[in-house]
Amino acid sequence: MAANMATASTVIGLSSSSLSPKRTCLSSGFVKPVAVGNPLRQARASGGRFTCNFQRDWLRRDLNVIGFGLIGWLVPSSIPAIDGKSLTGLFFESIGAELAHFPSPPALTSQFWLWLITWHFGLFVTLTFGQIGFKGRTEDYF
Repeated sequence: MAANMATASTVIGLSSSSLSPKRTCLSSGFVKPVAVGNPLRQARASGGRFTCNFQRDWLRRDLNVIGFGLIGWLVPSSIPAIDGKSLTGLFFESIGAELAHFPSPPALTSQFWLWLITWHFGLFVTLTFGQIGFKGRTEDYF
C-alpha cells in the first residue's frame, strides 16, 4: 500500500504545466509593452531603463483652484442661516471659546467638533469640485 502511494504521488497543479520558459509580453496603461523571457530578469528587459508614461505632475496643483475654492466656500458659509449666525461665525466663536481654557482640550460634547467637521467637509468638497471643474475646463473635458 505504501509503495503504491509513493509511485502515484504527483503535485497537483504541476502535472500539466510545462516549466520551460515562455515569451510573455507584459503591458499596462503606465508601462510600455516589454517582451520578457524570464520574469525574474525583468529589470534587464528594457536595457535597465524604466519606461513609464505616468505623468510626474499627476496632481496638477494650481493655486487658482485653492484661492477660488477658499473664497467659494467662505462666501456661502458666511451667510447667516443657522439661527441668524453663519457657519463660519459659529466655527470661529467655538474656537475662541475653546481657547479660553487652552491647556485642556475640547470636551467630546462640545459644539466645536460639529462646526469643525461641517466647515472642513464643506471646504474639502468645494476644493475637490473646484479642481475637477477647473482642470476639466482647461483640458477640454467639458
